[in-house]
Amino acid sequence: MSRLILSALILLAPFTASAQHFDGAKAYEYAREFAAIGPRWPTGPGHVTAEQFLRSHFQHDACEEDAFTADTPIGAVPMRNFIVRFPGSKPGAIVLGTHYETNYPLRTINFVGANDGASTTGLLMAIADRLRMETAHGKKLEGYSIWLVFFDGEEAIQSWSDTDSTYGSRHLAARWGRDGTLGKVKAFILTDMIGDKDLDIQRETNSTPWLTALVGQAAKKFGDERYFFQKEMAVEDDHLPFVRRGVPSIDIIDLDYGPNNSYHHTAQDTMDKVSAHSLTIDGDVIMETIRLIDQR
Repeated sequence: MSRLILSALILLAPFTASAQHFDGAKAYEYAREFAAIGPRWPTGPGHVTAEQFLRSHFQHDACEEDAFTADTPIGAVPMRNFIVRFPGSKPGAIVLGTHYETNYPLRTINFVGANDGASTTGLLMAIADRLRMETAHGKKLEGYSIWLVFFDGEEAIQSWSDTDSTYGSRHLAARWGRDGTLGKVKAFILTDMIGDKDLDIQRETNSTPWLTALVGQAAKKFGDERYFFQKEMAVEDDHLPFVRRGVPSIDIIDLDYGPNNSYHHTAQDTMDKVSAHSLTIDGDVIMETIRLIDQR
C-alpha cells in the first residue's frame, strides 16, 4: 500500500511543480493568434483587426478604450489604448504595459512583429487569464489593483524622435497626470520584445533602481538569473513618459534579437523566433515581482 502511495506521489510531482509556473504556452498561443492578424500599423486594416481582437478578448472585463488623435508627421492619426483593470484589496495600482501595433515605416514589407508587439500582447493576455480567475465571483486581488495597458503608437511614424514615438504612452501619462490617476500608480512595468527564444533581458538604465532590483530578486527565486541583466543599456520606450512624471518604472526588454539584433524590425520577426519557454520565464518573474511590490 505504501509503495502504491509513493508511486502516485512520484507521478503527481511533475504536474504539481509545473502548475506553479506561469502558463507560457497559453501566452504563446495568444501571441500566435495576434501575429496571424499580420501587420498592424496605424491607419492600416490590420490595426482595426487588432483593436477588435483586444476588444473581443476583454469584452467581459473592466476594459476602457482610450481613443485619441495623435499629431504625427503624416498628419492626424486616430489611435487607441486599451486599459484592463483588475481590482485589489489595497489602495493603489501596479500597471503592466506593452505596445500592440507594428511599425508604420515597415508597412511595405510583411512585418508581423511576432516578438515586437505580439509576444508581450500575448503575455499580458495570459496574465489577464490568471487575474480573471483570482477575481472571479467578485473577489479582489490580495494586494494592489493590477491594470494592463495595451499601448498604441509606440513605434515611430516616420523616424524615431521625442515627438515621433510613444504616442499612446505619452498621451496616457499626460492624461493620468492631469486627472490625478498617476498618484495611484505604485509601479509601472513595461514589457517589450521578451518572447525571444534566446532570452537576454538587458538592465535598462532609465528604469527605477529598486524595481530593477526586485525583478532581479524574482528571477533569482526561479533560478533564471542568467536571462536577466547580463548587459546594460539605456532604452527609449513607453516607460519614459511615466519615469519623467516620477512614477517608479521599469522597461523589461530584450534588444538583442537574432545575430547582431538582425531580426529586429525585419520580416524575419516571426513566431518561429518566439518561445513558450521564454514567456513562462517572463510570466513567472513578473508575477513574483508583483508579489514583492505588494509586500513593500
